Amino acid sequence: MALLDKTDIEILHALQKDAKINAKELSEKLHISKTPIYERIKRLENEGYIKGYVALVDNKKIGLPLIIFCNVSLAIHDDEHIERFKEEIRNIDEIMECYSTGGIYDFFVKVVLKDLDAYNQFVFEKLTKVHGIVKMQSSFVLNEIKHTTVLNIPKNS
Repeated sequence: MALLDKTDIEILHALQKDAKINAKELSEKLHISKTPIYERIKRLENEGYIKGYVALVDNKKIGLPLIIFCNVSLAIHDDEHIERFKEEIRNIDEIMECYSTGGIYDFFVKVVLKDLDAYNQFVFEKLTKVHGIVKMQSSFVLNEIKHTTVLNIPKNS
C-alpha cells in the first residue's frame, strides 16, 4: 500500500466533507484533470482508505433523539464467549457502534432510540438477553457538543 501524498489527502478530506462531490468539482478545486482524480479515488477505494459512502441522517428528525452510551462487562473472557457477544451485538439494530475497551469495562456501546421507555424496553428485551453480560452502566446524552466524521489525516500517512 502506497503512502498518501498531498493530493490523496486533499481528495480524502474533500470526500469526507461531501461524498457527493464529483470528479469535475474535485479537479477544479485541486487543479488536476478529471482522469487522474478518478484514478486516485479508485485506488483509494481499492486500497481500503475509502471504506464506503453514506448519507448521514439526523437522528432527531427521524424520531430517534435519545443517544445512550453503555459500558458493558462480560462474565467470561475466553475467545468463544467474546465472539458470541460480538455476533449478538452486531445483530441488534439499535446499537450503532460497539468498541472493545481496556479498563473497568470490556465494551463501549452506542445506542440510538426514541425515548426512555424505548431504552427500558431495549435493555430488558434485547441487551440483557445478550449472552455473557455481567455488568452494565449507561450514560444518557443531554446535549451533543461535537459530532464529526471527518478525520484529521496526518501528512505522512
